[in-house]
Amino acid sequence: MTFAWKLLDQYTFIQYAEFCARLVVACACGAIIGFERSKRFKEAGIRTHIIVCCAAALVMILSKYGFADLIGPGGEHLVGTNSTDPARLAAQIITGVSFLGAGIIFHNGSSVKGLTTAAGIWATAGIGLAIGSGMYILGIFTTIIVDVIQIIMHKHTIGVDSMRIGRLRCTTSSPDAFRQQLDEYIDSKGMQILDVKIEFSEDGTTAYELTLRMGRDMTISDMSGFLESMDNVKAISFEMENS
Repeated sequence: MTFAWKLLDQYTFIQYAEFCARLVVACACGAIIGFERSKRFKEAGIRTHIIVCCAAALVMILSKYGFADLIGPGGEHLVGTNSTDPARLAAQIITGVSFLGAGIIFHNGSSVKGLTTAAGIWATAGIGLAIGSGMYILGIFTTIIVDVIQIIMHKHTIGVDSMRIGRLRCTTSSPDAFRQQLDEYIDSKGMQILDVKIEFSEDGTTAYELTLRMGRDMTISDMSGFLESMDNVKAISFEMENS
């Protein structure tokens, strides 16, 4: 009973139940965003988003209510606590989550991956802060906005988002003819060359390794059909990054 009364020194059980409800709602919102990322096999999935959103909500609750014992009955600061700043705790969430997001972003050749997932992690932390402060409607509404944007913009891409990266490796005994045919094909498909590596061998063959940016409607079959039709190509390798 003594322990129970200590719990009630600052807040009632009903208030604690409200705090727990905020954590549950934060977990649900984080799961919704994480589910969409998980379906696309992204680096941060459901568990990561739930933990980030729940932890952010917890820190926000602590930031708002965890320092109530520093204030006297009349609203005055108790002795030695004039310099306290409860809001500082919540502010550090943004910095901490930024480091987490930076760990998700990685550079792969000429492409950068993980930007959208990192932005989603950052937004999830903001949602957790909103719910932790008791702004349920704002947090839930933001969850819906982020999830809808992720889904819609993935299906209807614009600009660079409508492109994907492909890597072509091939060896040819007729480099001049190869380059001419490849340039014509790239121009006709609206592709862009991001990086080129050329290696000359003693047997007279030339090895090319190209990093290409192409439309998402481009398939491996389309590229393979073109490469197989080329003359004097001894070895071909083509891979395409997942969207």
